[in-house]
Amino acid sequence: MSKQSRWFAALMIFALLALVSINVAVAQDGITQLTILWAEWDPANYLQQIGNEYEAETGIKVNVIQEPWGSFYDRMAVEWAAQGDAYDMVVGDSQWIGQGVEQGHYVDLTDFLVSEGIAETVTPATLQYYAEYPTGSGRYYAYPTEGDAVGWAYRKDLFEDPQNMADFEAKYGRPLQPPETWAELRDIAEFFTRPDEGLYGVGVYTQIDYDGMIMGFQNAFFSWGADWKNENNEVMGVVNSPEAVEALEFYKDLYQFAPPGTGNAFFAEMNDVFISGQAAMIMNYFAFFPALINPGVNPYAETTGFFPGPKGPNGDQYVSLGGQGLSILSYISPERQEASKAFIKWFAQEEVQARWAAVGGYTCNINVLESEEFLSNTPYNPAFADSMTFVKDFWNIPQFGELLEPAQRYLHAYVVGGEGTAQEALDKIVEAHQEILEDAGILGG
Repeated sequence: MSKQSRWFAALMIFALLALVSINVAVAQDGITQLTILWAEWDPANYLQQIGNEYEAETGIKVNVIQEPWGSFYDRMAVEWAAQGDAYDMVVGDSQWIGQGVEQGHYVDLTDFLVSEGIAETVTPATLQYYAEYPTGSGRYYAYPTEGDAVGWAYRKDLFEDPQNMADFEAKYGRPLQPPETWAELRDIAEFFTRPDEGLYGVGVYTQIDYDGMIMGFQNAFFSWGADWKNENNEVMGVVNSPEAVEALEFYKDLYQFAPPGTGNAFFAEMNDVFISGQAAMIMNYFAFFPALINPGVNPYAETTGFFPGPKGPNGDQYVSLGGQGLSILSYISPERQEASKAFIKWFAQEEVQARWAAVGGYTCNINVLESEEFLSNTPYNPAFADSMTFVKDFWNIPQFGELLEPAQRYLHAYVVGGEGTAQEALDKIVEAHQEILEDAGILGG
């Protein structure tokens, strides 16, 4: 046997012994399966596919338990309250992380993610919003798993129609093309609003339940340079700033070009008005765009295009964050925690993330997002990769649910109900938020 052959044989034996030792350690610890809780939707099915690969490689079965979106948080909250160990991990909403951390439900993954080099593999924005708490602390409690953001779909057949192109340029003095600014988007929405033809310019989020209205409005809100708080968590003069007022007035103005019946609309209604031919453009989370490129679902699939959220009046460009991070629950045994970390380490590998993206998952891995394979995989992936570099989110502290309710209520009353002024709506939100934050001790009285 040659020196090279002996070296290769020794290497293979070492690798096999290492694999055996890992399997023996797992067997000794009694870890034969891992259970992950997530919402009931296609990405959870994709994660199960990836989990099946993990089982094939390690012998550890991965079960992805799905709960309908409407009761997903409630099911997790019950388990938290009971300090139960039914689940090893949860792909939790980005807004849950404050509660998960402050109430002790999530394992601190900082040392693990940093020492293994995993934190460096995902985009900074996703690490901040899906994993870090408090903001700027450098403490991480999740692996960014399902990236998502609000993007836009449009009817290329309408945009590229010669008559539409000529008429638009004659009226607005520029070519008809996907907008780069909110002002351009508004002109296009106005141009395509033709009630006599059953066609409207734009579909936007307006749902009053949970966070639908906020997830739509804050695309403009952030891009106008406004925010929900400043660096000191102050809201007075921030949420109701002149920039915020202008953004809200704009969003209400844009809503006039939406199809009838979309006064309480979220992701399902957006796809519906697009597929039915009622809207020339819609906002929606990228996670719901696969249906729009399926000819069996969307009659305009072959002529559907996509673009990222546009820029505000001063060049700011932000979109609402969606998606979730994978957290380890603190009530499971140390052995199950270590087995969960082993799964995350495997899942975070670039080649596995490439497969995750290929089956339909929205990876947050920097290299995969920039790869030609990913960018050419679907018509919306380039816009998605772009969008994930300028996402922003709502509050993620434990009081996020309390903060959502008045914001949803007053925004909806103004945008859809036409009640009062933008300034009055935002002043009411500020008053409610100030009280909530003071009661929580986040702000002084």
